[in-house]
Amino acid sequence: MAPQGERKLKIIADNRKARFNFEIGEVFEAGIMLHGTEVKALRASRVTIAESYADSRGGELWLINSNIPEYLQGGRDNHEPKRKRKLLMHRRQIDKLASAVDREGMTIVPLKMYFNEQGRAKVEIALARGKKLHDKRETEKKRDWEKERGRIMRDKG
Repeated sequence: MAPQGERKLKIIADNRKARFNFEIGEVFEAGIMLHGTEVKALRASRVTIAESYADSRGGELWLINSNIPEYLQGGRDNHEPKRKRKLLMHRRQIDKLASAVDREGMTIVPLKMYFNEQGRAKVEIALARGKKLHDKRETEKKRDWEKERGRIMRDKG
């Protein structure tokens, strides 16, 4: 059995650009309302969340612009690939996210999509603030320095 700190997750999609383009704040876990063929397409790991975001409309949270391609064996019951998908969260969490977006000008960005231990599809979303160009350059400099430092330490033995 895995230790309590570790969770067995099957990661479907990872938004690696989000950590470069945004300063990540508080992270939340949300469930997703899916149609039948969407689950099959997720199991095939064919989802893209790189350009998606979450928005609060009518007291509910929606994942917008995520692409889950049609399931090939779906037939006529297939889903629409870029439809809005409802995110399932507690009311307090939705209110907290909506108020941060309204007051502080933050964005709700999906970081990764995965299946949890029970086999349910989940999205890890975060409150994020967009980085300026100079912040992105600074991040790139830090990353390059870490690589170079690792090479130097490895060469010295």
